[in-house]
Amino acid sequence: MPRGGVWLFSPIIPRGVALVTEALARVAGMALRLGVLLLLPLLPAVRGVSGQSGPASASPQPSADAGPSAPSVWPQAAETSGRPAPSPTAPGPDPGGAASPAPTSLPPPDTSAAPSAAAPETRAGAGPSPVTDVASLCVCDLLVAQCDINCCCDPDCSAADFSLFTTCSVSIVTGDSQLCSQKAAMYSINVEAHPPERTFKLVDQNNPSIFCIHSTNYKQALSFIPPEVPTSQNFDNLLKRFEGISFSAESDVRLNTESDVQNSSGANETARYEYGVPIQTADGFLRLPAPLVSSQCSDANPAGFLVNQAVKCSRMINMGNCSTIQALSMLFYTNSSILAVPKSSQMVNITVQTITVQSLNGTRTLLKSSSVLLLPMSLDGQMCINVVLEVSYSITYTDAGEIIHAAVYFVLGTINNAMLPLQQSFKISFTQVKTKPVPLSGNPGYGIGLPLRAGFKPPGSGIIQSSNIYDQLTILQSSSNQDCLAVEGVRTPVLFGYNTISGCKLRITANTDCQLLASIILNVLKGQNFPEYVASFGNSQAQDVLDWVPITYVQSSEQGLCQIPVSFEIEVKWTKYGSLVNPQAKIMNVSAMVITAALAQSNFGSERTIQIASSVTFVDVSTPAEPGYKAKPTIDAKLPFDFFFPFI
Repeated sequence: MPRGGVWLFSPIIPRGVALVTEALARVAGMALRLGVLLLLPLLPAVRGVSGQSGPASASPQPSADAGPSAPSVWPQAAETSGRPAPSPTAPGPDPGGAASPAPTSLPPPDTSAAPSAAAPETRAGAGPSPVTDVASLCVCDLLVAQCDINCCCDPDCSAADFSLFTTCSVSIVTGDSQLCSQKAAMYSINVEAHPPERTFKLVDQNNPSIFCIHSTNYKQALSFIPPEVPTSQNFDNLLKRFEGISFSAESDVRLNTESDVQNSSGANETARYEYGVPIQTADGFLRLPAPLVSSQCSDANPAGFLVNQAVKCSRMINMGNCSTIQALSMLFYTNSSILAVPKSSQMVNITVQTITVQSLNGTRTLLKSSSVLLLPMSLDGQMCINVVLEVSYSITYTDAGEIIHAAVYFVLGTINNAMLPLQQSFKISFTQVKTKPVPLSGNPGYGIGLPLRAGFKPPGSGIIQSSNIYDQLTILQSSSNQDCLAVEGVRTPVLFGYNTISGCKLRITANTDCQLLASIILNVLKGQNFPEYVASFGNSQAQDVLDWVPITYVQSSEQGLCQIPVSFEIEVKWTKYGSLVNPQAKIMNVSAMVITAALAQSNFGSERTIQIASSVTFVDVSTPAEPGYKAKPTIDAKLPFDFFFPFI
């Protein structure tokens, strides 16, 4: 027994081969001591040993017509006995002798030459059987029922066609190059024959790499099976096979047992909620009605964890039985408790936070008590009261993915036949415990029409931002009277992607102080507490200061003249960031420029009116997309100092 516990059984072989075998055995033994598994290829048998006869083998170089893409092979068998020929979809072999005439018809392949090539298993359904025999493959057969030029494996080519070929466009057909051992079909043109003929060889190809695949359980093997087309006869069977979150084309291929899957999934589900996982309740899932195919509400839509949603849908109801429709009642949205984590016994009750009642003319009144239960009621079949118009969920969770609080806000209203179909609004939002909810404007990039998130940066601290609309980037809002003094403080948020212009008029009277007038106009244009920073992305966090872009101010001034601000222009430069398939909008630079006009003191002698304007312009500064490639992985392997013993 050699060192390392490896048994060697070998026939009588020459001295040189014995030394190599012994050296490989020592390497394998050392690898076993080090815990390294080596997959060694089979050594080719040796011909010509006295008293021994092994299988025919040779080690020729690849043929010249193989092309640069043909891999090197170690053939283990010479030409197969007989005349293997293609099946109806594969080429057949010609005899290896140059003097043999070209056959006029191709007989079926001889399977005795390839004992290891298993017959393909039959596949249920209308699709063809998977191809596992390389002799039945032909990658250059492109024309249907026609002979492709220089395609030596084309079954449509006859012996007369082969005699006109100059070379074989595909000289070798193999399967997966990572297999340790496999069959290889080799084709060539024997130009010395008269007339020239095609030759075929089916050889054993060994992979010299020590890291090779010994066997594979991929049943489709060397072919891609087209999917089965659904029909009225097989639709039910296909629905059973492919329904659910995941599916497998082969029902008998299983990586895990059912008990293992249930145990692993149950362990993950009871740990915490993850993004997008439906929120579970005591009787199912938290329902958030939403339109699916049409605008009609579907009550089967579950609310996903951390997925903020705001949807509207409509319902066709009958005023006479509105009290029996569950989706119009408060109990439909509060009668079940939420599970703190999936498949747990800890429950979180849904608390009614506020109830707002809307009259028939649209006036809303906030009830002082939220503990009352108002159920829908029909009045003479012409009117229905206490109907749920809006539902807003507010879910509070921890950083461990556990829900600790759930609140709901209702808007109940009175409806009549003129308001049908009834439109309902549903909203759900998530807030992490001990944090302040801040609305996002995209995830991650800005969305068209969403406000620009802005904030301040006091010395020695991070970005300060709140959900107040005036802490966003805003501009002057136009009004009907166009009086700048009347619209002072009235602002509108800057929406991403929307170029906006607004303005007002200011009357200047006699004896007006120039400096005071300039301060008033600047305050009207910029507003109070104009922000200092703008978020680069729609989901930039306040603690990430590098994700915020400072606002650059540009102001012109002249000495000795009265400068009156007449325009406030904001320019936002943004770029497309990330993948070309799904680019995200990122703000690169924000500049604010105050344009002034010089007014002489003599012009204030009489009353006059000046026009004040404010504008926002978005400029796309994206560079042309360039293809990017991942860097090739590097192997940092360290071998023991005696790994190559006894060679070194």
